[in-house]
Amino acid sequence: MSKNTGVVEDLRYIRHGAGLTHPETPERLVAIYEMLDNPDMAWKWTGIDARHATRGELERVHRPSFVDFIAQTAGKSMTILDPDTVATAETYDTARLAAGGFMNAIDSVMSGETDNAFALVRPPGHHAQAATAAGFCIFNNIAVGARHALARWGLERILIADWDLHHGNGTQEAFYEESRVLYFSTHQSPGYPGTGGPEEMGKGPGLGYTLNVPLRPGADDALYVRVFRELLCPVARSFRPELILVSAGFDPYIGDPLGEMKVTPEGFACLTRVLLDLADEWCGGRLAMVLEGGYNVQGLTKCVRAVLLEMIGETRVTEETLIRMVGETGGQADRVIDRARERIEPFWPVF
Repeated sequence: MSKNTGVVEDLRYIRHGAGLTHPETPERLVAIYEMLDNPDMAWKWTGIDARHATRGELERVHRPSFVDFIAQTAGKSMTILDPDTVATAETYDTARLAAGGFMNAIDSVMSGETDNAFALVRPPGHHAQAATAAGFCIFNNIAVGARHALARWGLERILIADWDLHHGNGTQEAFYEESRVLYFSTHQSPGYPGTGGPEEMGKGPGLGYTLNVPLRPGADDALYVRVFRELLCPVARSFRPELILVSAGFDPYIGDPLGEMKVTPEGFACLTRVLLDLADEWCGGRLAMVLEGGYNVQGLTKCVRAVLLEMIGETRVTEETLIRMVGETGGQADRVIDRARERIEPFWPVF
């Protein structure tokens, strides 16, 4: 069955970092937008307008002093925020637009205007902490979006799935003591930012609501699909999410210059299908993605296209395909799954 998929697309996202030599280049979105605007693709999506996040919305996640600091970079040609992260004259405006665009995507899904949505925005967000910009990220788009959904829509259970190559340390920090948000991350380890160990599981009322599954370099489609099906799905069914949000980073792609993983566009479509099926089962199909990493521009575009076609139902990964794929893993994958289950089981006795 076809779905009405919303897309946040706005040329103002191109302005951040323009002219700089940096992996998080505006060309990432230029290529994606060209793919979306192709005549055989453009009619398949519902456009969702972008908007600027307000200070109050940003301050649900970030300290007022940090918002002030980023605001002061406006109009300046370049401000070094950390060794990997730079603000240019337009960054403050664009980063507010990224967070606001994702909130609009969430509102579109929650209101029923669309079935699901993908905010194709930049800069990315999941490394941004309460008082720190880092890892190419300024404001934490997915955390701001989740706080917005809790506040505006009165939700009690949100699942955040983060398949980016890197651990979303900022998102983890935002919800580490929170039981209304279940944060699940797969990421390459060892790797930047050095957080996301399996022992990091939350604190206080949030204990057990942060689940990290670090993966060794070389993880492929089959291993990722097994982790999502055999670890995330049982926990998610027990959690019963009312909304699923996805930090959709495509740097686990097999050709990404910053990573050593081996996920293909078809693999990302499979992960999308797993999450869409969970959304259909528990929350009326309500799922919203936001773009994070992905630095092989051609591969990024192929991956985004594969995910969007799965979201609208033009392609549909079957259960038989998923079963055949996970059957291709070996003993190393079994050990990854078994170790993670042992750590998760005391908090989620669902296996």
